[in-house]
Amino acid sequence: MDIGAAVSSKQGVDGKKLAALADWRGSDVFSPLERDVLALADAMCDTPANVDQALFDRLLSALGPERLVELTAAIGWENLRARTNRVFDAQSEGYDEGVVCMLPQEQMA
Repeated sequence: MDIGAAVSSKQGVDGKKLAALADWRGSDVFSPLERDVLALADAMCDTPANVDQALFDRLLSALGPERLVELTAAIGWENLRARTNRVFDAQSEGYDEGVVCMLPQEQMA
């Protein structure tokens, strides 16, 4: 979340939403479309990836095919980066300048 928090905040993403990502299902700060996008990200990052057809259909209807392709490519890219960072135990570089930098829950304990 380090570079992501910095870039997101500069693009106007609410810090409350960034802070609520770890518990997005229990948070009331996300719209129904945002919840579907987060559900897609979770499903795509599971092993094996298994995206529910109803979720896919809602996102296709809300976003259209081009935007859904772009969204899934972005999620796939971020998943690749996150998994690569895990291999090398990459840590925060301070890019967030105090905005938000969440550690994965396994490391928070």
